[in-house]
Amino acid sequence: MSTSWWEIQIVCDPALEDLIFWRLDDFDCRGTSSEVQTYGSLIKAYLPQFKVYQLDLAALALRLRQDALCAGFSSPIVQWNLIDEEDWSSSWKAHWHPQEIGDRFLVNPAWIPVPEQTDRLIIQLDPGVAFGTGAHATTQLCLESLEMRLSESPSESVIADIGCGSGILSIGALLLGAKQVYAVDTDPLAVLSTHSNRELNSLEADRLIAAEGSVDRLIERLDEPVDGILCNILAEVIIDLIPAMSQIAKPTTWGILSGLLLDQVKPIADTLEQHGWVVATLWRRQDWCCLNIRRS
Repeated sequence: MSTSWWEIQIVCDPALEDLIFWRLDDFDCRGTSSEVQTYGSLIKAYLPQFKVYQLDLAALALRLRQDALCAGFSSPIVQWNLIDEEDWSSSWKAHWHPQEIGDRFLVNPAWIPVPEQTDRLIIQLDPGVAFGTGAHATTQLCLESLEMRLSESPSESVIADIGCGSGILSIGALLLGAKQVYAVDTDPLAVLSTHSNRELNSLEADRLIAAEGSVDRLIERLDEPVDGILCNILAEVIIDLIPAMSQIAKPTTWGILSGLLLDQVKPIADTLEQHGWVVATLWRRQDWCCLNIRRS
């Protein structure tokens, strides 16, 4: 039986894009796209009709306007309409193109032929309804941080990816030479997406092991602590996970944390310090931050 979807259209100042993408992800939108128009940016996002009512969409529009006001920008124009499932599945994909990230990666949509002439590491991706296409600043910051971390001694690195989404960070780590990644996500659709994208990239099943759950699931499955931890989710979730992260870490373990707005960094850093971690570097793109951490 086909599902109807809400298509949310937002016209905004380009500088507001990252903040709007964060709000849409927090609202549990399934697939987003962005186009540059003469009048600014046109962002589209999609939600199953049964998930929300029109009053919920009106509340989202109000929050987007409040976010813009607090950030010192003019209010975005927000509207929505219903479309059928076939239109949804093709609409957001039409505006997603291959994207170079950092010095080494090229994220390539699975339905577009792989470029013949490139020396970049190609991540073939079909995220489905999972978060992580490479378009968001937090994902880009994480991939760039991985480049730095795994440029030293990647071949023996075992990594945990908490909140794996589409599996883009896990796949990036393996393409950089990591030995193995244990990926977890509380959304079963994200786990399915990670499995599918592992196959798209011809990676062995025993190198990328994905399962539904969180850090507690990792504690059950790991034979020994990991060398690195990836976590690109919401700040309040990261704060809750920090105590448990120490249980899968050893003295030399590093971490890459993102999904954080600039004003959320201090409580995260304070919580990290309380549990034996220090922030080695902070990378920033617009209002989004990525923390590179290590054991203290």
